[in-house]
Amino acid sequence: MSPASTRHRHTAHPPPALAWAMWGLGAALYFVGFYQRVAPAVITVELSQAFGLTAAALGNLSAFYFYSYVAMQIPTGLLADRFGPRVLLTVGAGIAGIGTAVFAMALDTRTANLGRLLIGGSVGVAFVSMLKLASHWMPARQFALASGMALAVGVFGAVFAGAPLRIMVDEFGWRAMMWASATATLLIGVVTWCMVKDDPVTRGYKSYADHEPAVGQAAQPGIGVFAGLKEALRDRNIILLFFIAGAPSSIILTFAGLWGVPFLTTHYGLTATNAAGLCSTMMVAWAIGSLSYGALSDRIGRRKPLYIAGLTLSLVLWATLVYVPKLPYAALVALMLSIGFFGASFILSFAFAKESTPARLAGTVSGITNMGVIQGPMYMQPLVGLILDRTWSGTIVNGKRVFDLASYQQGFSLMLIWGVLAVLLLLFTRETYCRQRH
Repeated sequence: MSPASTRHRHTAHPPPALAWAMWGLGAALYFVGFYQRVAPAVITVELSQAFGLTAAALGNLSAFYFYSYVAMQIPTGLLADRFGPRVLLTVGAGIAGIGTAVFAMALDTRTANLGRLLIGGSVGVAFVSMLKLASHWMPARQFALASGMALAVGVFGAVFAGAPLRIMVDEFGWRAMMWASATATLLIGVVTWCMVKDDPVTRGYKSYADHEPAVGQAAQPGIGVFAGLKEALRDRNIILLFFIAGAPSSIILTFAGLWGVPFLTTHYGLTATNAAGLCSTMMVAWAIGSLSYGALSDRIGRRKPLYIAGLTLSLVLWATLVYVPKLPYAALVALMLSIGFFGASFILSFAFAKESTPARLAGTVSGITNMGVIQGPMYMQPLVGLILDRTWSGTIVNGKRVFDLASYQQGFSLMLIWGVLAVLLLLFTRETYCRQRH
């Protein structure tokens, strides 16, 4: 008997422990995704030497992850509705494992780029799949908590790709660690297929998503995919937030995700391990800020002023980091933590966008907004590398290019310019007062 036909036989919702366990299994791929997102930051020297990369080529290699990740955001929602999160997470983990193996064995840039492309596109299914699992296994009042916890899980992956990865790379080499990552990711796929269930009814419990259509059925009968997309893009807020959201994420994921380690080792004399650890603390502050901004915004009943304040503060602090050289170490740590925390104002983009359009377009606008978020590092990682190459003075130390402070300042100023434009665009958004448009 099908889940749809047996649904009404189940009267008890799943126990919270089981629900969170199911969500946690689904979150494993998101952990891997964030790990892979920032892993290149701690192996910049190794990658540059292995493939003979310029700074621009290194930035592009890292950004290949984001190219496919961005492309998957809108299709993922459709695929999750059609096939269910269990299938999507399993296939995603399988392809991510293969992509990581391709990256590990790559002998040239083209093959390495292919590996990163496969990884980004496959882990790009994780976020939406997690939210879909939450909508079935958890009550609506816990959905926001599950969304916030998703970023926390991802940040743990980023932290693991910091100092711990650096230590293991020093011990075993970067290729061995990529092979280990590939094996672990494939194992996640096997566990996901064996343990994850799309809906509690398959375990004898009542679903929290009785109103949703069964897997394989259309979520919006009679409404085409492109019609919904067109309707969403007619809203001014959605267009503005698409461009705004990339500004704060470009700072965090371009610096902590790639160029922060070489900047800190060159201009603050930190070891690669210490620099990676400091970048990880920025990511942790980013996660804490994300949880805090959502709760505070709900409390005051406003999105716009809090977003403007957070983004403005992060830009002031970012300008300080970029243009004030040789800060005391304590000030440097405090500055990076603060940039991460205030830069987390980007998380308001999702609620802001969702409330700006009818609820039936929630999946579509979430995909559009997430594309906006990820476009930040997608553009900035290679652009910063391009500027570093063009302004390089010719200095080489221990076989690697060393870029002076002025070069980094020119590259990092791109994020500052985008951020200032984003603040100006925020002034033209329409406040939702934390109320859903119907």
